[in-house]
Amino acid sequence: MNNTEPISPLDLSHSLPVPSVQELARSGEIPKRYLRPEAEANPVASVDDDELPAIDLEKLLSPELNNEEEVNRLGFACREWGFFQLINHGIPEEVIERMKDDIKKFFELPLREKEEIKQLPGHIEGYGQMFVHSEEQILDWGDVLVLIIQPSQNRNMRFWPTNPSTFRANLDAYTKKIGEVADCLYRFMAKDLGIDAEDILNLFSDQIQSVRINYYPPCKQADKVLGLSPHSDGTALTVLLQANDVHGLQIKKNDKWFLIKPTPGALIINIGDMIEVMTNGKYKSIEHRATINSEDERISIATFNAPSIDTILRPFPKLVNGDGELYKTISVKEYAKRYLSAKLNGKGALESMRLRK
Repeated sequence: MNNTEPISPLDLSHSLPVPSVQELARSGEIPKRYLRPEAEANPVASVDDDELPAIDLEKLLSPELNNEEEVNRLGFACREWGFFQLINHGIPEEVIERMKDDIKKFFELPLREKEEIKQLPGHIEGYGQMFVHSEEQILDWGDVLVLIIQPSQNRNMRFWPTNPSTFRANLDAYTKKIGEVADCLYRFMAKDLGIDAEDILNLFSDQIQSVRINYYPPCKQADKVLGLSPHSDGTALTVLLQANDVHGLQIKKNDKWFLIKPTPGALIINIGDMIEVMTNGKYKSIEHRATINSEDERISIATFNAPSIDTILRPFPKLVNGDGELYKTISVKEYAKRYLSAKLNGKGALESMRLRK
């Protein structure tokens, strides 16, 4: 990269190069570095045992449609689950379908074409993998494409696919709509928490937005691998779109894993570590992982939203009770650096910042 190219807020760390799992999967063999005994050992609870809350954005935006009740439901989901489905989110179906179609087409390209935008030494953006920091590390069964979206001046178009030819325009349109949805949710979270909405929105006025586009190939021995290791998200708010109908997202609740099967057309939203800090633990970031299907590929796009890089993470004063602040004060930049510089390990990154239980 030459010195005129932008410096990405994600380039606070790097990930070692690893083989394309999509190519490995064609052989039918599982290299030793991908074997995960815990995948087989951790049973998954029936989805009927609990139901992931569904929040209706249309109701949140319309006082005539019982706004207060929906705000309470949103607050319950953020406190008790850390995850929820978002229905009636207002993003046009054609925007979503174009994005899904382009993601599928990108991963159908020959490896040599995908590797034209592969990650470079010292950087995370591009096609490859994340959180690989040693040659001995156990690996996830999946490939990713990581891109910075906002601030727009930090976009490094060297990593944005040009095939399909519509990819760049469709990603721009999709993530713009996701940003608008996130802003709406921040406003109603503030209402639930009893704080000024502008206090939250000001933190995200120059927000960092990035995407991680995930491709999880099928594996005949799916119970011996994991697509994505257990972790909580190190940002503020994540919006996940499944690009096909194959399920694999699991969340950990009450020490049990639950498979998430979203309602058709819904987005999956989850609270990240930064919001847990800002709410002084009232909203929870939740450990989750991705599992693999034995017959079919799974494709998804996660859009991560975080405050600007120089924002200081600390609780809103109104949310600090008599026990005081629960976490160390730290900048977004420093927390992101810590989070990205270690392998995924449950909520380990956030727990290392905890001042008291």
